[in-house]
Amino acid sequence: MPDYLLTTSPQMAKRHAQHSRFQWYGRIAIGISISFMLLMFAAIFSRGIGAFQKTMIAVDVEFTESVIDPKGTRLEMDLKQGNYKPLLLAGLQDVVPGVTERRERNSLYKLVSGGASFDLGERVAAKPSMIGTTQRVWVAASSEVDLYVKGKIDAQSSEDLRRLKDQEIAWIQMLQDEGRIKKKFNRVFFTSGDSRAPEMAGILSAALGSFFSLLVCFLIAFPLGILTAVYLEEYAKKNRLTNLIEVNINNLAAVPSIVFGLLGLAVFLNFFNLPRSTPLVGGMVLALMTLPTIIIASRSILRSIPQSTRDAAMGLGASKTQTTFHHVVPLAMPGMLTGTILGMARALGETAPLLMIGMVAFIVDVPKGVTDVATSLPVQIFLWADSPEKGFVELTSAAIIVLLFFLVLMNLFAVYLRKRLERRW
Repeated sequence: MPDYLLTTSPQMAKRHAQHSRFQWYGRIAIGISISFMLLMFAAIFSRGIGAFQKTMIAVDVEFTESVIDPKGTRLEMDLKQGNYKPLLLAGLQDVVPGVTERRERNSLYKLVSGGASFDLGERVAAKPSMIGTTQRVWVAASSEVDLYVKGKIDAQSSEDLRRLKDQEIAWIQMLQDEGRIKKKFNRVFFTSGDSRAPEMAGILSAALGSFFSLLVCFLIAFPLGILTAVYLEEYAKKNRLTNLIEVNINNLAAVPSIVFGLLGLAVFLNFFNLPRSTPLVGGMVLALMTLPTIIIASRSILRSIPQSTRDAAMGLGASKTQTTFHHVVPLAMPGMLTGTILGMARALGETAPLLMIGMVAFIVDVPKGVTDVATSLPVQIFLWADSPEKGFVELTSAAIIVLLFFLVLMNLFAVYLRKRLERRW
């Protein structure tokens, strides 16, 4: 065997070394990217996981009829609007004796959430037989008590640096010794709207606002995007006009999202006078932003369909429309759906265009339709992140976790559709 086959030239060895180094550069880059992603997820989860639990305080409440329903009407509205604050305060004073001064009573009552009295009103209205009895009820603790129980307030720090005073911490310890404090799943976070009190705030109104906005976005962007892509790719002649349209579509895909918000503000709100801060307008703005992405993705999929599919259909006597919608579009539909879902996932995380159309208001009520005033999940995260209340830090991270969950779910659904509906040719 010749010697040149048994030995490696210096040039070949150098090329192998470069190839090996390049592979390691790629592995290191991927490792660094994954490390930063895991670090981000760890920071978010460590801050937000505590929001899925809330602290509850057990109070023995005497439901006195003269306080709750002095007229004895037993009407639901009267029972809900009853004055339950003195009943809660009396129950707390039974556990913490010696609280007589007005300032101390106010401090003691602040251990429970400001919404505890409304919660009692809902319970009594649902079950009027509670009137005239003494029952132990679990009510939500205030945000400061919740943070202390979760270990996020240092009792050893200076009293001037925390909102909980030493006396209030002593009362909390007393309640814990009595077994009157526990943590439970924070159902309110998923079943209520926004609130000024962190312990009563939830994401339901924001989540439904995002859902209705995406629904409007899908109903507008999907058919328009698909039909536009089909026309440009299958029917339109190649001339200056279609070239201009293609260039503009590609440019629109790179336009910052806030520009679409300005467009929605000028056209939908100021010109057409549509209702401000509604999923209807939000969905229309998101549809404008998503349309270029859907069109570009759909055209790319249509180009990947082999020309032989069209020729075979035309050879069997199918018309241009039959060939397009009976053969080409069904083959391209999995990819079109994937592109649409990815565009919708991007729209779900958008904040700037929704801020421009007024979906940044403080919304407590849960929207029931696309014309109800609402906000969105990213905007809700923005509002909570800007709040000075320390309790909203947990809620902000928890809402980000929920948003990430939906984004991952939508991307996995896109992958599933592509694999499930994909056809081979």
